[in-house]
Amino acid sequence: MSKKDNGASLILAYLNERNRPYSAQDVFTNLQKQHGLGKTAVVKAMELLALEGKIKEKTYGKQKIYFADQAQFKDVKDADLKAMDGQISELTAELQTLTQSCRQLEAEMKELTSSLTTEEVISQIQELKTVRADHIARLEKIKSATNHVTPEEKEKVYKERELYVKEWRKRKRLASDMMNLILEGYPKSKREFLEEVGVETDEDCKAVLPST
Repeated sequence: MSKKDNGASLILAYLNERNRPYSAQDVFTNLQKQHGLGKTAVVKAMELLALEGKIKEKTYGKQKIYFADQAQFKDVKDADLKAMDGQISELTAELQTLTQSCRQLEAEMKELTSSLTTEEVISQIQELKTVRADHIARLEKIKSATNHVTPEEKEKVYKERELYVKEWRKRKRLASDMMNLILEGYPKSKREFLEEVGVETDEDCKAVLPST
């Protein structure tokens, strides 16, 4: 590209290659990063190319659209168009397959990057071994203890508990019967009676009589 044509030859080649309509802004956006073309230079070059008849220009409202001169291209037969359509379909299908493969690879890569490294796995294994050793030591300590409760002692405790619960239930029933007899001739409520004599019930103390 020479400085003299301000990128006109580059723009002409671009439009002929793409063979689709573009605005001056589109061409500037697509070419400025790679070729360093300024917007003013692009506008002037495209206007000059249109003036020289090298490209075509159409005005839609306030916007101008430029495209390659179609007269320079050979007529395409229907058979050729069908062949191109078939090729486009094949390429589209191939693109979809490649896109799916890329997504799958990205997912696998994401999973791999989120997994533990070999060093992290080794570290965790070592931590688990330490915890296991601690648990084994505690278990051995419990097994070697001499203050275990014998089956006989355990049975004795259960029988004493059963006796005390039975006695508790018996006394609770007797107290309830006596109180009901007193309340038959008492002019106030049961709650007022209990407060007057200073008696606290199991419920007041939140004591629950075991079922067995």
